[in-house]
Order: sequence, then structure tokens, then C-alpha cells
Amino acid sequence: MAFTLLVTGGARSGKSTYAESRTLALGQPAHYIATSQIWDEEMAARIAAHQARRGPEWVTRAEPLDLVTALRETDDAPRLVDCLTLWLTNLMLGEHDWEAAAKRLLAVLPELTAPVVFVTNEVGLGIVPDNRLARAFRDNAGHLNQWVAAAADEVVFTVAGLPMKVK
Repeated sequence: MAFTLLVTGGARSGKSTYAESRTLALGQPAHYIATSQIWDEEMAARIAAHQARRGPEWVTRAEPLDLVTALRETDDAPRLVDCLTLWLTNLMLGEHDWEAAAKRLLAVLPELTAPVVFVTNEVGLGIVPDNRLARAFRDNAGHLNQWVAAAADEVVFTVAGLPMKVK
């Protein structure tokens, strides 16, 4: 199994910037597997900011749903998957079986030869959401994060731009 790193933290905690630097330290060029979809102008601006930060050492691939195929097809260099919580959002809003997709993702990790860095949001530190969908998302993200963390070689939690090694 290739080296796997999970980088988690809250919104604007510095997790993507940290994950990008760790991925590039594993080899260049690197693949950037982007799970985000453009739902509105604000999301388009966020995606543009992420893209502007990246240099020519990145090969970007947009993949909102099929991470397993994306990981298999990019197994020639380090990969950054940013992010698992947006991937989960895409699966849930598309009414896909997110648990089956997560199990396929976990099953492919031992087959990979190039390193993988995953970014995810820690969504369980706040108040209990006031609606059913938000509670389901929080719960599902918590499960997904636990499963990937258990499979990962290293887990880093970022706070205020500072990485803290958890595993």
C-alpha cells in the first residue's frame, strides 16, 4: 500500500495549503484530484482561488464522484484529493450510496503504489445542526473521516494554520 495521509481541520484552518505542500514534497509533478463542483458564483470564486494558488507542478483532474477510478488512473505520481467532505456532499445530494462508495475507496487504497493525501473537514466540533440533512451530513462525514483515518499512515489536524500530528 502506498503512503496515505489524511489532513483534517475546520474551515480556513490551513488544511489545503498544508496538504498541497506535503503532496509536492512526495514528488513532482503531482495530481490534484478536485472533488468540488460549481454550484454558484461563490463556489466558482473559491475554486478559482485554489487554482490560482497552484503552480505548473500540478496536473488537475476534476472528479466529483468516482474517486476510485481517479486514483487508479493517477497512480504514477503523488495525489492530493481535495476534499472528501465535498465528495460526500456530491454523493449525498446525488442520492448515491455514499457508504458503498466509501467502501470502494477504502478497498482500493491497498492496491495503490503512489502516495495519496486526502483533505477533509472536521465537522463534528460545533453545535448539533438544526435540520435532518445537515445532521446526516455531519454524521456521515464523521464516519467517513474515521474510516479513512484508520486506513491512513498519518493523520494531521490543522488549527489556525498550524499542523498537529494525530497519528
